[in-house]
Amino acid sequence: MVESFRDRLIDILVKGKLIKQKDLDRALEIQKKSGGSLGRILASEGLVSERDLMIAMSRQLNIPPIDLSKYKIDKSLMDLIPERIAKQYCIVPVSKIAKVLTIAMVDPLNIFAIDDIKTLTNYQIEPIIAMENDIRDAISTYYGSQTIEMSKIMEGVIPDIEVEQEEDKIDVSVVAEESKSAPIVKIVGLILNEALKRRASDIHIEPCEKNLRVRYRIDGALHDVLTLPKKNQNAVLARLKIMSRLDITETRMPQDGRFKISFEGHEIDFRVSILPIAFGGKVVLRILDKSSLSIGLDKLGFLPGPLSTFKTALERPYGMILVTGPTGSGKSTTLYSIINQLNIPERNIITLEDPVEYELNGITQIPARPEIGLTFASGLKSVLRQSPDIVMVGEIRDFETADIAIKASLTGQLILSTLHTNDSAGAITRLIDMGVEPFLVASSLVLSSAQRLIRKICSNCKEEAEIPKGMLEKIGMKPEDHPKKGSGFFHGKGCQRCNNAGYYGRIGILEALLIDDKVRDMIMSKVSSDDIKNYAIDGLHMKTLRDNAIENLVNGVTTLEEVLRVTSGD
Repeated sequence: MVESFRDRLIDILVKGKLIKQKDLDRALEIQKKSGGSLGRILASEGLVSERDLMIAMSRQLNIPPIDLSKYKIDKSLMDLIPERIAKQYCIVPVSKIAKVLTIAMVDPLNIFAIDDIKTLTNYQIEPIIAMENDIRDAISTYYGSQTIEMSKIMEGVIPDIEVEQEEDKIDVSVVAEESKSAPIVKIVGLILNEALKRRASDIHIEPCEKNLRVRYRIDGALHDVLTLPKKNQNAVLARLKIMSRLDITETRMPQDGRFKISFEGHEIDFRVSILPIAFGGKVVLRILDKSSLSIGLDKLGFLPGPLSTFKTALERPYGMILVTGPTGSGKSTTLYSIINQLNIPERNIITLEDPVEYELNGITQIPARPEIGLTFASGLKSVLRQSPDIVMVGEIRDFETADIAIKASLTGQLILSTLHTNDSAGAITRLIDMGVEPFLVASSLVLSSAQRLIRKICSNCKEEAEIPKGMLEKIGMKPEDHPKKGSGFFHGKGCQRCNNAGYYGRIGILEALLIDDKVRDMIMSKVSSDDIKNYAIDGLHMKTLRDNAIENLVNGVTTLEEVLRVTSGD
């Protein structure tokens, strides 16, 4: 009987003493419930690093390892193995010498994969071990680079259909028919597929005077990807409207919709916003991946101190918890991660959102619809009649919503919501400025937090960087906070993996203000937010957003440029 990769992996983990039995049992239970590879679960839960797994397997199986992130592959090798097969078996060809083809594999014991590739290529197969994330990145980079050359695909493929520029002269039936043509369907599919491969959070499709511009937002920054001919603009927009079940005849009013696709075993939601502008309809697609919500607060990158404060507040059965920050700072992801973590059959959890971003099982979610009178305030009144234990309000925008939410938090509900303020203390004065009585704020508020997203240095092109001491003092760093001897500051040089940005991925930084008796007295006395913040820093040892960012700088996670970009001096 052939030993499975999972069994062999468990044997290696146990023999190598890389994991405790209770942690292994937990990982196996997660795999039983949600599926997926055991190695990926172990890595995502922080139980064993992918690199340690690779090295242990290499030693046990006597098969050499490879660091694909630092290895340049000849693109011509991709012609030997189709992308579909590479993804199916999680492999990538690395080199070819005579009749021997070397392939990087997560599971070098997969004889079925080796036999299939041997039959397909007519080469002898030599397996080596690589990390799963590195293999998937290589597949995305080397196969993706072949498919994203959309401008070449466009040449001679898209029908040469001229479109009238005046909106009232557009023949809707012609545009609808054109949007269903194979080239248009293919181009829209490629735009979506490549966005997911590049980890984009948003896709911007913008009509210009002479063309259609496509940009991706990756790690918070927009990147130009593609320019499409102007003559195909209406067909592309109509295709997206049809996918989103929107009215393709409506060209003068904003529209909102959504659709879902399946990508590499994940269900991905796209939230679609269409805005009429001078040269047509600008489309922004927000990419929502549910799998990111199941990771929990511990995996969002928050430092231990602020995270511990946040968890303390969540232990309260009632009261109000506020998450503040600008648009795109990760507030929704934090709130969804919280309610996903608190979601058990014994609790009645209701959300009121505008719009509902992620659809979660076991949670009652209500989309606000102001045009028919279903505002946050009116919806919240109805929600409270449903005997909820936890209520998430998308945003507190006015006095009525704030007043109802605060009073609900005093009668036994845990209320989670967001505000647009610059820091945690600012949320307190913002509520009072709305007209809420200070004694109500003091009685109900459990925690006020502020958060931002900060870019991480790409691990593949990370290198040491010199920062003048004067600059460190300027951002508020004390000599005792400087890196210890033997370590230093870093930045990303730029490489293929990070699209020469020097950054790969983002983590959250959190400022958590836990309301104690002293803060309540200050609220009652209408003390300024600056005074409350100063007390929180000195008396409660609160770490500000700048403190969080500097700690990540010292730890080699981010750069000085990111610290200055994301945070302001306190």
